[in-house]
Amino acid sequence: MIDLRSDTVTRPSPAMREAMAMADVGDDVFGEDPTVNRLQEQVAQLLGKEAALYVPSGTMGNQLCIKVHTHPGDEVIAERGSHVFNYETAGGAFLSSIQIHTVDGERGRLDIEGITRAIRPSFYYMPRTRLVCLENTHNRAGGTTYSLERMKEVFAFSREKGLKLHLDGARLWNACVARGVSPAAFAACADSVSVCLSKGLGAPVGSVIAGARSFIDEARHYRKIFGGGMRQAGILAAAGLYALDHNVERLREDHEKAAFLARELATLPGMSIDLETVETNIVIIDVERASVSPAEILSRLRERGILLSLGNYLGLRAVTHLDVSMKDVQQAASVVRDVMLNLQGA
Repeated sequence: MIDLRSDTVTRPSPAMREAMAMADVGDDVFGEDPTVNRLQEQVAQLLGKEAALYVPSGTMGNQLCIKVHTHPGDEVIAERGSHVFNYETAGGAFLSSIQIHTVDGERGRLDIEGITRAIRPSFYYMPRTRLVCLENTHNRAGGTTYSLERMKEVFAFSREKGLKLHLDGARLWNACVARGVSPAAFAACADSVSVCLSKGLGAPVGSVIAGARSFIDEARHYRKIFGGGMRQAGILAAAGLYALDHNVERLREDHEKAAFLARELATLPGMSIDLETVETNIVIIDVERASVSPAEILSRLRERGILLSLGNYLGLRAVTHLDVSMKDVQQAASVVRDVMLNLQGA
């Protein structure tokens, strides 16, 4: 199988497994796991923040940041296609008793005009706007990125309005490679940041959130409440350290594979791709004009050894990663072409 469902399907390399096996460990709930501590210090330094916290998943990372930034009854502004709104099981409402005010962005990117319209007036009968969430790269929009200039503008505006800003940077490493911007430069445009180690970088588990030391102290408290306290987690953190040291720059290869795949599929009957969105390693394929359902296309591709996923309600998603080569992507493109031409009767 050529698995293009997500960059989370990667498996640790032999070298990464060796790093995990040799990890020095302790009890992280007591703050005594040296490898976890080293990972947190390294990520904090990379992001230019005072402190960082290792968490089991990106969803937990985002929800912890929302929890610390808000009070029950507050409102959070997020782009309509954002991960925190679509793919975290209404976690903000369930865990923090907040509601999300969605705004349509331009290919997933919010701007000052859209945020301005979403900020509530200071009437006692309205929720208080407290937080803005940005996503860089934006998953559902196709891996699109924010420019550093846009990030700076939105952050400055949020500060002016008394709002906090959280950056969902699950694939921030991809944005940095695509834009030629350092992680610290992007992170400087946010009060808190979450980054993922199991998307793109190839680690099996884990994300890290970063911010001011007092913020992370509070997040650690809620991590325990949410059930995210781990014990000898250094075995997992060692994989994250290895990923940061070896697998960031190679993300450029994944971007090249995605661009090739997008160009090949964009010409097929029944498929439409906005090539302007293919900035990193995600390809969103609109199949609304196809003669069969997305589920049928996925089934036919699986029969031929190609795995894609649903990218949105009307389309498919392909994600390139370190476990698929350019040759694999070329083969996948050929199979998709055969399947679509057959389905469309071309």
